[in-house]
Amino acid sequence: MATVELRFSPLPEHVRTARLVAAAVARRAGVDEAVLDEVRLAVGEACSRAVGLHIGHGLDTPVRVALTEDEKVFRIEVGDDVPQVAHSPAHGSSAEGDGAEGDDESDLGLAVISGLVDDLEVSADGHGGLIRMSWPTSSASVES
Repeated sequence: MATVELRFSPLPEHVRTARLVAAAVARRAGVDEAVLDEVRLAVGEACSRAVGLHIGHGLDTPVRVALTEDEKVFRIEVGDDVPQVAHSPAHGSSAEGDGAEGDDESDLGLAVISGLVDDLEVSADGHGGLIRMSWPTSSASVES
């Protein structure tokens, strides 16, 4: 299992770099070429959401991205340092947000991500939020 970790200042201009790194690592991991655009878009949305949350809450700590290559699956985790109370409801929840500025944009980003990723988990606790996404690699489809 190989992991690439990326940390970047919460600035919108760094999201493009995260997208490019994610696509390169996904390609090397064996993610199907037809799915690479979905990986790029999902990572871009997740990183943009994390950057927006950091900016909206005055945090200058880095956004964290972990790209993990397993034998049959490629995983990406995007983490932020914004406490749970500031996050929108978890994916699939019907509860209303807390009214914090940017909730609509954050919810829209999660909706876009959920349309791009079959395996998505969104969580948050007192230390921050985490978006986990995964895609099968070509070795997984060959063995199926």
